[in-house]
Amino acid sequence: MPKSVKHLLTYSETINWLFSQLPMYQRVGQVAYRKDLHNIKALSAHLNHPEQKFKSIHVGGTNGKGSCSHMLASVLQESGYKVGLYTSPHLKDFRERIRVNGQMISKENVVDFISQHKAFFEKENLSFFEMTVGLAFQIFADKKVDIAIIEVGMGGRLDATNIIKPELAVITNIGLDHTKFLGDNLKQIAKEKAGIIKPKTPVVIGEKRPETEPVFRQTAQNTSSEIYFAEDHNFKRFVSDLKGLYQTKNQQTVLKAIDILKTQGWQISEEQIAKGLSNVIKNTGFQGRWQVLSQNPLCVADTAHNLEGIKYVAKQLQTLNYKTLHMVMGFVNDKDVKSTLKILPQDAVYYFSAPKIPRAKRVEDLKDELQNTSLQKQFFLTLEEAFESAKSEAQLKDVIFVGGSIFTVAELLTEEK
Repeated sequence: MPKSVKHLLTYSETINWLFSQLPMYQRVGQVAYRKDLHNIKALSAHLNHPEQKFKSIHVGGTNGKGSCSHMLASVLQESGYKVGLYTSPHLKDFRERIRVNGQMISKENVVDFISQHKAFFEKENLSFFEMTVGLAFQIFADKKVDIAIIEVGMGGRLDATNIIKPELAVITNIGLDHTKFLGDNLKQIAKEKAGIIKPKTPVVIGEKRPETEPVFRQTAQNTSSEIYFAEDHNFKRFVSDLKGLYQTKNQQTVLKAIDILKTQGWQISEEQIAKGLSNVIKNTGFQGRWQVLSQNPLCVADTAHNLEGIKYVAKQLQTLNYKTLHMVMGFVNDKDVKSTLKILPQDAVYYFSAPKIPRAKRVEDLKDELQNTSLQKQFFLTLEEAFESAKSEAQLKDVIFVGGSIFTVAELLTEEK
């Protein structure tokens, strides 16, 4: 890099600017939500339309889109393709969001992109998410990936990722989440998610529901797109390193997507599928989904944070044998904690605290909300204190669970190297 360029930010300064300069939904909530695609289209034009320079798969849905995205990336990597992967949010390191063949982009990639285009970002008042999507698209174009798996951030129709023209779209399922933005019933939310269905582009729907199936069928008809429901197809079950019960449905969705890719000329063998699905974590660095943090006692973390996801966690916990279950939990402030806890085991010992983000539900508010519940509970100033307390109280035959929010899990995970 030329010595004369002295105005470049350091990586740390760049990340701090990204996080604090402009609102970001994951941290601050509703104020960060965009109501149209004007900004991302302007950014795309400014960057000379990088999203048009690589093939892509668009993955949306309420739950499971991260798992499906990583599974698809792993299988395509095992098939010999150079694969871009864009997901959100990250757990420990911003660069987790953008990977090529499983490797996080470099710090220099981030610094150079922000430094080069910072004046444009400020002039156009771009959001954190819009800038990050632009960075991902630019990296994938520069690295000349064969295909990129692009995960929707929130919703679909108005999501900043929704300027791509993919090989196919995948919509995992529909549940009640982000209702302030997407609608307060499944039909309305399905309409937003269906916004990623493009003209004459196949779409795979992971789950059939009577409220949402007609929405997807109508959108597919309007766009002259072939529609496939994964549960209508019986695929061989492959062994996977993703162990959550909910991964069974996700795998079926991925297998149908691969089935379609093969008809489009992508060369993917059964052996490559098997290798890809058994090495998702190794190939892509995926974290936070029924992730075993330690053994003796067993300690597991899961980022499930809406009612549909929590229901799967509750089912998974029921499959474990333990003497006492210790639940280390933290939430964001728009979650109905009482409804969440009703789904989870009532005989567990709960350790509550708040993740270190502005949008966290404060410990004082948790105390007020839960004061009349019969749960065995303790409250702590920090998640670290809550986790350490659970570990000190747990016996060898006990189980410790960490969850309630993506940010709770992120705070207690070790950083990826």
